[in-house]
Amino acid sequence: MQLSSLLALALAAVAARACPGEEHDHAHAHEHERRAFPQTPLTPPSRPLEWGDVNIIHTTDSHGWLLGHQKASFPEPNYSGDLGDFASFVSHMKQIAEEKDVDLLLVDSGDLHDGTGLSDGYPPGGVDAHETNRFVFDLPYDVMAIGNHELYVYANTLDMYKTFAPRLRGRYLSSNVNITVQNEHGKVVSVPVGDRFAKFKTHKGRKVTSLGVLFDFTGNDVNTTVQKVEDMVKEHWFAEAIKDEPDFFLLVGHMPVRKDNWPAVFDAIRKVHPTTPILILGGHTHIRDCLQLDGRSIALESGRYMETVGWLSAKLDQHHHHGQHGSKQNITFTRRYLDPNRVTYEYHTRRGNHSFDTFQGRYITRALNELSRRFNLSDLFGTAPRDYTISQSPYPSNGSQLSLFAADAMPYALTLNNSRAGVPNIMITNSGSQRFDVYAGPFDKNDQLTASPFADAFLYIPDVPFAVASQVLPTLNHAGANERRALEERERELYARGEVDTRYLRWLEDMDRRSNGPERRAAQNATLGYVTHDDCPGVGDDTLHAPLPFFSTPDFIGSNPPTGLADDAPVDLVFVDFIETQLLQILNGLQSAKTYAKSDVLSYTDVLANAVLGLYAEKFWN
Repeated sequence: MQLSSLLALALAAVAARACPGEEHDHAHAHEHERRAFPQTPLTPPSRPLEWGDVNIIHTTDSHGWLLGHQKASFPEPNYSGDLGDFASFVSHMKQIAEEKDVDLLLVDSGDLHDGTGLSDGYPPGGVDAHETNRFVFDLPYDVMAIGNHELYVYANTLDMYKTFAPRLRGRYLSSNVNITVQNEHGKVVSVPVGDRFAKFKTHKGRKVTSLGVLFDFTGNDVNTTVQKVEDMVKEHWFAEAIKDEPDFFLLVGHMPVRKDNWPAVFDAIRKVHPTTPILILGGHTHIRDCLQLDGRSIALESGRYMETVGWLSAKLDQHHHHGQHGSKQNITFTRRYLDPNRVTYEYHTRRGNHSFDTFQGRYITRALNELSRRFNLSDLFGTAPRDYTISQSPYPSNGSQLSLFAADAMPYALTLNNSRAGVPNIMITNSGSQRFDVYAGPFDKNDQLTASPFADAFLYIPDVPFAVASQVLPTLNHAGANERRALEERERELYARGEVDTRYLRWLEDMDRRSNGPERRAAQNATLGYVTHDDCPGVGDDTLHAPLPFFSTPDFIGSNPPTGLADDAPVDLVFVDFIETQLLQILNGLQSAKTYAKSDVLSYTDVLANAVLGLYAEKFWN
C-alpha cells in the first residue's frame, strides 16, 4: 500500500524536471509547483488534536471528491483540500506518530464511486472510478471496506475485485459481500470481493482483528451478493476470525453507527470477549456522528464528500498490550471532525505553506488536474448568476436549486427539438435527483455531473385532463394518514436500496434547530459549516462554525402548471422514469374515467436528467 518503487522514481523524475532543486529552495520562481494557500480566509482549528496509544485517521463516502471543493461560497472553502493535500497531511501525521512513539492507522469505510466528474466523467468504454482509485490506493491505508456504491454496476465491482483489492494485500475487506466470477478452471464461483477479515500487527506491535461490513443493502447488481449482517455473525468463518483475542478489534464498514446493525456484530464479539477494546468506523449516511456501545468501545462516522476527515484516539490499557487482558476500566477515547483544508492540515502538522507539500502530495494534485483535463471536466456551459442550494434556501424560491431544476431547467431542456413542445404540460421529478448545490460562477461539466448525476429518462402520458394532472404532484407529496404506513415502508425500502438523503437532511434540520441557527448566523462571528451534536464526550468539531440554514423540501418537485386552461383541457403529464409505478397508482386514484397502465406511458425526449442543467446553462447563463 506504500508507493511502489516505480512510482517513487517517477515522482522524483517529475519533480526534478519540473522544479530542479525545489527541496532546497522553496522560494524560487516556480510557484505553480506549490499549491496556493486558500484565497478565502478560513477559520483555523480550535485546539490541537489529542493523541492516544492508538490513533486513527478516518475517511468515508468520498464519492470521487478528490480535487476538493473549489467554489468560493461557504461552506465550500472549508473543504478545499484535495487528495494531494490529504496525502501530505497523512505523511506528516505518520512522522508525528513516530516521534510520539504511538500507533497511527489510516482507515476508509467505502463508497469511492459515483459523485463527481473525476469518478463519473470517464469516456465511453471506461469504468467508473477506475482512474481515481489508482490515486487512493497510493495512500498508506491500513484497512478499507466496501461500500454500496461499489455494487450498483457489476463492472465496477469486478474492477474492485481485479484491480483494487489486490493492491491492498488483504486489507480491502468485504466480510458479507461476494462477487460471482469464473475461477482459473473456468468454473463459476461466488467469492469475497476483497477479504472477509484481516489480522495484523500495528507498527507498535499491537494485534488487530479487523472486519469490513456492509449494511443490509438490496440494490446490488446481478452476480453480486450481500449477506444480511445478522446471518454473517452466525458463519463459521466469523467465529474462527474472532476466536483469538487481539489487543483491539477494528470494525470498519459501510454502515451508520446509529440505527443499523453494528450492535449485532458488537454483541457477537462481546459474547466471546467481554472487555476487549472495540473501535468501530462506520459510514453511509453522510453525517458526522459518534456513540459508545459500552465504556470500552467507540463508534465514529465521518461525513461525506471529503467534507470531513475523522480523528479517533484511544488510551488503551498498557497491560492489555502486553498480553494481560481482562481489564474492565473504561477507556479514554477522543474524536474530532476535521474540515479538510490546508489551514487545518498545516495547523495539526505544525507545517507552513512552504514546507507542507510532499513529493507524493504534489504528484497526486498534478495528476488529478491532468485527469480533469483529459476528461474535459472544465468544459464550460455558462456562468451561474448566484448560488442555488438544495436545503439552504426555501422551496420554491429564486435561490432553490430544486426550483431551478424543476421550474426553469426542465421545461426548457426537455422540450428542445421535441415535437410535443407545443402541447401544455406538467413535469414532475423526485427531489433526490439533485445531489449537490450549484454555486455562483463557472458552471462546467464537472458541476453538471456533481449536481445532477443520474441518467434517468423522462416519460409522459398524453391527454391527461388538466384538473387531474395538476393534482398528481401535491398528492405525491401529501399522503393522508392511511398512507403514512405505506410511506414508512417505502422509506425503509429506499434505505435498503442505498438512499441516504432522508437521514442526511433530517440531520441538517436537527443541527440548525439545536444550534439556534438563525441567532448564530445573525451574530456573523463564525463562518458557515457543520455544527455537530453526537453522543460522545466533549466538542467533536475541530473548527467552530455557525450552522447551515435549513429549509425542508418535498420529496417530489415539478414545473409551474400552465395557466388559463379549462379543467378538461388535455395536457402531457411528464415524469422521470424512476417514479413511474408510484405515479400510475396515484393517477388512477385521482379519477375513475380511465385506468392508466404502463402501456399508456411513452418516451418524452432523448434528453436525460443529468444533461438538463447543462442545456439550460448554455442557453440562459451566457
